[in-house]
This record gives sequence, structure tokens and C-alpha cells, in this order.
Amino acid sequence: MLTPRFSNRRQHRKYRLRFSIRGTTDRPRLSVFRSAKHIYAQVIDDDSGRTLAQASTLEEGFKAFDGDKTAAANKVGELVADRAIAAGVSKLVFDRNGFKYTGRIAAVSKAAHAKGLLTKDGHAPAGDNGDAAASLANQE
Repeated sequence: MLTPRFSNRRQHRKYRLRFSIRGTTDRPRLSVFRSAKHIYAQVIDDDSGRTLAQASTLEEGFKAFDGDKTAAANKVGELVADRAIAAGVSKLVFDRNGFKYTGRIAAVSKAAHAKGLLTKDGHAPAGDNGDAAASLANQE
């Protein structure tokens, strides 16, 4: 079977990622979309097809926000994480939606990590600097 042709590289990366990333009731997916000016994030339960929480830079609270686009993405990540926790979600799967994990996409993810939603068993806690060797040495 031939794979479909895509109009750009992001669409192709998104297609490949959909095979491994799927939100369940226990672990919904945090999907992020970025445009040139704004960023959108939503928590989706793919089993029931419902959006549990969402946040974007188009909300009223961002009209007076002073900061660059990365700071706004960090704020969106915090907002969507708070709303997901209020909806009863304790774990998430991160869906970068075909975008590379840098800049604003990483800022949303790190904000959710800071709230404790994207940590996995066996990985460094959210407050750690991410050095796995140092965390293993501290545990021994």
C-alpha cells in the first residue's frame, strides 16, 4: 500500500504520529496547534470524541497580555493544564500535531509538565532539570 502524498512536511509528520498517539479516557491527549500569531491547546478524549478542556491566545484574558509569543504559549499551557485538572484529568499524552518540539510547542508542554500532567513513571519529576543520570545517582 502506498502512503498518501501530503502538501507539506508537517502534515506528513502528523500522519505518522497518529499511529502511536491516541487519547483515552484514562489519558486524554493534549493537542497543540500554532499559527503565525496565536496558539491553541485542547485536551481531547478520543474514545468519546469530546474536548475536555481548551485554551488559546484568542481569549479575553490575552488582550492585555504583555510578552512575546513564547510567554503567551507558556500561559496557554498553564491555563489548559488548570482546566484539565478541574475536569478531573490527572495524566495526559502530548500531541505536537506534526510541529517540531521547539519554541512555543515546547513551552506549552513544559507548562503542563510543571503542573504534573505529563510526567510518566520512570521519568524525572517535573521540578528536575531532566538529567536522568543525575536523578538515578540521587536515588541510590
